[in-house]
Amino acid sequence: MPYDKLSDLPDSVKDNLPHHAQEIFKEAFNSASEEYDEEETAFKVAWSAVKKKYEKNGDDNWVKKEE
Repeated sequence: MPYDKLSDLPDSVKDNLPHHAQEIFKEAFNSASEEYDEEETAFKVAWSAVKKKYEKNGDDNWVKKEE
């Protein structure tokens, strides 16, 4: 089930990720859901894409990684 807009994302994504990270998640999830049959796999791919650019800080908030 691809996501058309950010507001369609699961609460676990919307409530925790910054806007840009949500965009990364949505694009990666949609791409993976076309390629794989399992929704669980698409979620793993999407979170992996987010983790390439973002990380949790000491306060458990997602922040952009320093390059």
